[in-house]
Formats: sequence, structure tokens, C-alpha cells
Amino acid sequence: MLSKRVIATLCSLIFIVNVCLSQKKPNILFVLCDDLGYGDLGPYGNKINRTPEIDKLAQRGIMFTDFYAASGLCTPSRAAFMTGCYPIRIGMDMNFRGECVCFPVDEMGLNPKEITIAELMKQKNYRTALIGKWHLGDQKEFLPTKQGFDYYFGVPYSNDTPPDFNWKMHHHIYRIPEIPLVRNERVIEAPVIQETITERYTNETIKFIKESKGNPFFIVLAHMMPHSPLNPGKAFKGKSANGLLGDAVEEIDWSLGKIIQTLKELKILENTIVVFTSDNGAPTLPKERSNLPLSGYKGTCDEGGMRVPMIISWPGKIPQGAKCHELATMMDFYQTFGNVIGAKIPQDRIIDGYDISDLFYKPETSKSPYPYFAYYVLDQLQAIRSGNWKLHLPLDGKKSFSDTKTPPAPLKLYDLGNDVAEKNNVAEANPRVVERLQILSNVATNWIGNGTMLTPNSRPAGYVPNPIPLEK
Repeated sequence: MLSKRVIATLCSLIFIVNVCLSQKKPNILFVLCDDLGYGDLGPYGNKINRTPEIDKLAQRGIMFTDFYAASGLCTPSRAAFMTGCYPIRIGMDMNFRGECVCFPVDEMGLNPKEITIAELMKQKNYRTALIGKWHLGDQKEFLPTKQGFDYYFGVPYSNDTPPDFNWKMHHHIYRIPEIPLVRNERVIEAPVIQETITERYTNETIKFIKESKGNPFFIVLAHMMPHSPLNPGKAFKGKSANGLLGDAVEEIDWSLGKIIQTLKELKILENTIVVFTSDNGAPTLPKERSNLPLSGYKGTCDEGGMRVPMIISWPGKIPQGAKCHELATMMDFYQTFGNVIGAKIPQDRIIDGYDISDLFYKPETSKSPYPYFAYYVLDQLQAIRSGNWKLHLPLDGKKSFSDTKTPPAPLKLYDLGNDVAEKNNVAEANPRVVERLQILSNVATNWIGNGTMLTPNSRPAGYVPNPIPLEK
């Protein structure tokens, strides 16, 4: 019997042959929302938010039901997408002050020595753009233009950072600047006008596509919304039946429709891979947000914190209207897209993600390549999944957003195939499963890391000793 990796390799070769036969490398449009919940979209069961364009994308492609971010928080999740690695492996699980994400004027960022997914694209002469939220360091050494992107237009960190707030970093006092809008490496607006940002991101994406003029492109459209504070555009504010959250989601849906229409007009939709997903689950507020039918929320190791919607379309190359119930993660795009375009995947470092092109080619019959998936919150391994079994590890206290610890957490086992809401602890009835998953948790600790325990394969984040604010 062929191994999972051999099957994945064969399916990847089929993809590469398809690309070669078409004589054109596929364009890639990767739409990454911020804090969009598993239950916020029509294809995933939402009956209130109107998402006709996302509905159509699901009809043209594959909807994944068991797709995970590598973290329930912004910075580590995005770092995982960019590098194909668990955040703890590359030092991006928390910043040097023990905080959960990169903050303004932060000394930490994605190490420029990492080979990003954008740099894989550059190997094959793709035009590359990051339009939207970056959140992997706001120092010039860390900006997208230093990480493989030809063009950057967006906000370098979250849209909820309060200005005029001073904090002490080492021996210095830093004043947080107004939230900047950056083009390449220069601030063009501060504070950013948030009500117009989704429309401007959309227009910048369309402009970049048109300027590519037949050259293959790789665009990461990283929406600011629906991260709080929610600021939908005037044309959408108050128009949904679900408050500001619904307004923001429906504007994102409109944005997708405008871009898809551009691809059709340019007659390149058939040669464009479109991915739509989220960086992590929805937070608790506002109440209109939904991770249903999952439990938990952003920043936790519950399913609602890390399982996210993911839809992929590639007309004529992958099935239409299909569903995939196999485990896959944000880390997998690195190897998958790299192999699809024929890029050379780095061999001098560990890449945690897998080539999941077999799941794209035969979504309803292929199997996940993952022997296990490790749920980290900050640098703490809190749970592990293998097949449909998920074990919440017994801990003295679970780390959370602020790196504080909650009371001791008991061991819990869930069968996600029958209990996706994690309501029925079946640990007592399945001691052998518990034992097997505990062994896998030790494997993950030794291979990936846990807390202050690093592995020989760990790599450091980037560091700037004297960070300065970006300026116009």
C-alpha cells in the first residue's frame, strides 16, 4: 500500500502536469479575513449574513469543513501561512515581552532569513502583492517588501491599537503612533480611514491584477475586517440584518464579487486559484459573531478558536461543489502551491505543513497526511488531534491572550466526528485512545517544542534592538 506522502507526491505531479499542459502558471488570489468565524458565512450555515459571492465560490470549488489555522491569534497564524511552519518553531508564537502578537514599534518580526511563500513565487517570476493587514513586524526590516512581495498596500498591525499610549520597552518609552496606511515602505495616511479600507483594498487588488498583463500573480488580500472595531463602508453600514458584523461580512462578499468579475473580464478566471479563509476563529464580541456549531472562540484551543472556513476554487482543475472533511491547515499552502508552480521547497529547514494537492484533486476520497495536529496557544501545547479524536491535555493552567494562566485544566477527550461542539468528554471510556494521544503529544513536544523547551529544529524570530515608528 502506498504511503500518504507517496500518494500526495503523485497527486502533486498530476497538478504540475496539468499546469505544464496549460502552458501557463496559475495565478493565485489568497483572500484572508481577520477574525471571521466558522459560522459567519452562508456555506457554513449562517442564515443571516448575505454572502452570495462566497456561496458561488463554494459552488465552483471545494469547501473544507476541518481546516485549521495554526494558531487562534493573528500574528502566529499569519507567520504559519507565510512559512509553512508552526509559529513556535520560528519564534513567532509571542513577542519578546510575552505578548500574543506583534505590536506597533515592536522589536520583533518575521525573520528575513525565513523563505516565505511569496519568495517561492518569485522563483518562478510571479508578480507578488500583499494588500491589507501584515502583522508580522512594522519595522522596515520586516515589512512585506523585505519578505518576497513586490508591492505592499495596507496596515502593518491590528486596527484596534490605541494611539497616544505610552509603554516601556526595555529602557525606552515608546508612544504608539496613529494607525498608519502604508504603501510599500512609506506611510501615506495616519490615522487610516477605516470606513473606506475594504473598498480601497479591493481597488488596489484589481489594479494589481490588471497591471500584471498576462504575467502570473500571487496576491494576498488580507482584509482588515471583520476585526473590531467594525467599520463597514457607507454603502454597507446598516444594510445587513446582523449589525455591524453583518455589514462588514457583506462588504467582504461584495469585494470578492468585484475581483472575480475582473478575472472574468480579463479572461483569466479559468487559470486562477482563488482561496477564501480566515486567520483564526471569531472572538466573543459582538454577539452577532458565530463559530457555530463549534465551541470556543479566538485565542483558545477549542475548535471555534482555530478551525476556520476555507474554500478553494480552480476551474477545470479541481472538482466543483465538493466538500472535504479531512484535516488540513494554513501551513499546507506553502508546500502545495510551491509544488504546483514547480518552485524549489527549502531543504535546509523543517517545514511542518504538507502538500495537500491530493485533497484538492480528490477531496471526497483522499485522506489527510497529518498523523496529528498540535493546538498551541502562544507557546503552550494545549491539545492534540489525530483522526477524529481530540485530546485536551491536563495542564496546571492554560495560557491565554495576555499570557496569564487559567485554573488547572483537566484531561478531556472528544470524538469530533460525532461531537464537533466538544460537549461529551469520553476519556474514561477510551483509555487506549487517551494513551495514544498522550504519546503523540510527547512526540509533538520533542519535534515542535513546548513552552521554553525548544528543539534543535527551532529558528528565531527577527529582532531590531532600537525600533522606530514608520513615518510619512
